[in-house]
Amino acid sequence: YRNTKMLFFLCLLIVAIHSNSYCYEPNHQGVRNQNQRGQENRNTPQQTVGNSVCQFACCFYKEISSRENSGNVFFSPLSISTAFAMLTLGARSDTLTQILRVLSFNPREISENEIHEGYRQLMQMVNRKNEGLQLNMGNVLFVLDQLKPQDKFLSNLRNFYEGEVYPMNFKRADQAQVKINKYVAERTNGKIKDLINNLDPLTEILLISYIYFKAEWEKPFDPKYTKKNKFFVDGYKAVEVPMMFGMGLFKHGYDDQLSSTVVQMDYKGGASAFFVLPDQGRMRKLEKRLSCEHMSRWRTLVSK
Repeated sequence: YRNTKMLFFLCLLIVAIHSNSYCYEPNHQGVRNQNQRGQENRNTPQQTVGNSVCQFACCFYKEISSRENSGNVFFSPLSISTAFAMLTLGARSDTLTQILRVLSFNPREISENEIHEGYRQLMQMVNRKNEGLQLNMGNVLFVLDQLKPQDKFLSNLRNFYEGEVYPMNFKRADQAQVKINKYVAERTNGKIKDLINNLDPLTEILLISYIYFKAEWEKPFDPKYTKKNKFFVDGYKAVEVPMMFGMGLFKHGYDDQLSSTVVQMDYKGGASAFFVLPDQGRMRKLEKRLSCEHMSRWRTLVSK
């Protein structure tokens, strides 16, 4: 660790997609499709959706980081993207067009049916059980008990997004709040206990997206070496925080285009984290130029 540099940590759920690595059932039926297109030289729905999620992640990060200059930025782009994609099952006209545009989808390149199928495949891949890695991602709709969603919408929600729908009496806001918070706490192993506060009794539909991640490092840090050290929150201000220390061989490389050092650290179960350390004074450059193309390059850029 070098005190003269800022540490930039961007947490993204990056999905490595290999066309021959996974087998899935044929597309589900029942969702509006658009013009048929040639299949030659086209990405699979999973690949196209994965690319769009990455584009959305970069745009979303740049937007919120520009607003939160003094705070940390931590989010799951796949969770957010999936939640909005769920809504397109019941959206039409301008609303549908605007959601797809925000999610970085081009209707000329992928149909609605393919979008939902792509998310289904990603959900299956992400929620697979792996030894040493727990990853649970899901979405749930709490709907006013006086409303009756269409059967087709409910069926597509379950089939494509593993989504759940529960009737809720929002007029009894205190009781509804307890039930909702209990639901989220159970699915995040108690990590998120009080998600909802001051629930509006006029609420009719509440969409919640949650994710729980717990994994072990392939090369764990020894707690006895953890000690206080300076962490630079910007180019000038430093705070003392507990820092883990360890020695070993890690995949790393230097990104000339971003003026940054990239380190890959692996978890058990097949997941990886990328830590990006910009050169001194290059934080803004990194944030401005960060793109899916750069993140795709990191896997080939890093070496032992």
